[in-house]
Amino acid sequence: MKMNKNITRRYALVALVATISFFPSSILAFSKSDAEGLIKNLTVDVLKAVNEQISEEMMFSKFEMIFSKYADVPLIARKALGPKWREASKTQRTAYVSAFSGYMARYYGKRFEDFLGSKIIVLNSRKTSGGFLVNSDIVLSDGSSYQAQWHVIDARGKFLMYNLFLEGVSVLSDVRVQIGSMLDKRGGSIDKLTAYLNTAA
Repeated sequence: MKMNKNITRRYALVALVATISFFPSSILAFSKSDAEGLIKNLTVDVLKAVNEQISEEMMFSKFEMIFSKYADVPLIARKALGPKWREASKTQRTAYVSAFSGYMARYYGKRFEDFLGSKIIVLNSRKTSGGFLVNSDIVLSDGSSYQAQWHVIDARGKFLMYNLFLEGVSVLSDVRVQIGSMLDKRGGSIDKLTAYLNTAA
């Protein structure tokens, strides 16, 4: 597979944000067909939003709804924040998760223009720790393509996306770096980080 030179495309699917440690320990209550079905529905909704070519504000709103519907947002937000999560109060955690969800929708939403006219083809999946890895090909409108793996987990009895790997690179790891840098610049203050995420794009 040929990797497109525009590395920001890796971030765009994130929304849709969104893995490798601290998986839920519950017994799997879903099958590989369920995991593949989730990703098929997710990618259909993402590409539909992109191809509608609606206003930025409407697109960001749609991406946030997609993110909330298909991804384990609280878990992704917690992993992105790292050890600082343990220091946060319940009120701070709630505010941070909400701000994180909006930030992800805006940040990655701006990068979805590259996916106009693209196709995401779900191929197969395999069982892994805590869930399934769903393999897919992303075919861009210029004919270039690359591989994507979606990590779907059993999230408290409901299957949700937890991470995305593009050509083997974890998107969640990239998000951790972003959030960590933002937090450091604000002196480790969760409240200041949350305030920033509410307006950042």
